[in-house]
Amino acid sequence: MWQALKTARKPILLYGMGNGADKILNHLRKLGIAVAGVFASDGFVRHQNFQGYKVVSYSEAKETFGAMIVLVCFGTNRPEVIENIRKIAREQELYAPDVPVYGDGVFDREYCLRHRSELESVYNMLADDISRHTFDSVVRYKLTGKIRYLFRCQTTPEEAYNKILRLSKHESYMDLGAYNGDTVAEFLHFTGGDYDRIIAVEPDKKNFRKLTQSTRELERCECRNVAVSDSCSTGRFAMRGGRNSSVCRQGDEIMLDSVDNMAGGKITYIKMDVEGQERQAISGAETTIREYRPKLLISAYHRNEDLFALPLQIREICPDYSVYFRHYPYIPAWDTNFYFI
Repeated sequence: MWQALKTARKPILLYGMGNGADKILNHLRKLGIAVAGVFASDGFVRHQNFQGYKVVSYSEAKETFGAMIVLVCFGTNRPEVIENIRKIAREQELYAPDVPVYGDGVFDREYCLRHRSELESVYNMLADDISRHTFDSVVRYKLTGKIRYLFRCQTTPEEAYNKILRLSKHESYMDLGAYNGDTVAEFLHFTGGDYDRIIAVEPDKKNFRKLTQSTRELERCECRNVAVSDSCSTGRFAMRGGRNSSVCRQGDEIMLDSVDNMAGGKITYIKMDVEGQERQAISGAETTIREYRPKLLISAYHRNEDLFALPLQIREICPDYSVYFRHYPYIPAWDTNFYFI
């Protein structure tokens, strides 16, 4: 996709603002690719400017440029927003460039070739046809930016819970990146409200208050306001009050803790969505994984290397896991997870 943009004759416009647009625009500039303008959804225009560009509406962009190349620069799983992206894609040449949430570089052809052996190893370890189809589609999406590859492989959380995780009424659950309690509620839904215990971990203070409020009536549920890592120490954390809060070099001081230290006994299921800290979290869970072999749901979309580094790391710890891969409806390839059973 990036090479194709170099020779594009139509004007290139960014759809959206924010961190994703910053990363995409910076990479385009690095490649010497000019951007003609920026547009946003009608409710977000509000006479704004973004990196020197006046932000306009899509209708205004059409009036000015006519046929254009549209680069989607934000993430969404909202059906009405996805449908609007589909509508624009029917009218214009549209891509949703894949840029990592954390870390540098892009998942382009050169990157793919450098890591071909790791990617093939992961593909070959996948346990079912849906996983292999999803993995192939996500890689093709990352290389091309074409959203049709995401649409052709998307499944639902219900499918993953009912056919892969198959939770019992006696789970000891660790929710790493519990946010406001939404994934605890999801867990309760698919266990029918029966469980042995829950440890819900959320480092962001604002999110943690919502988490404790939403779980206040649950028995045998412990909430911890720490960031998950490979050891017990202190670190810095960017408190953004949303899903993008993360461990970083600058930010508020916070306690770091490991799964092995927090577990305090048998764990049967771990969900891990820790904003780019998955590799450290896995390292801090080695004893728990080896001793109890819990079911694992691990996010695979924060960093370029997550697609191969995370499953290879888990397989090194516990070689006999069956590995599954799923993508829920989302643009770009967020809400993409590995399951280890």
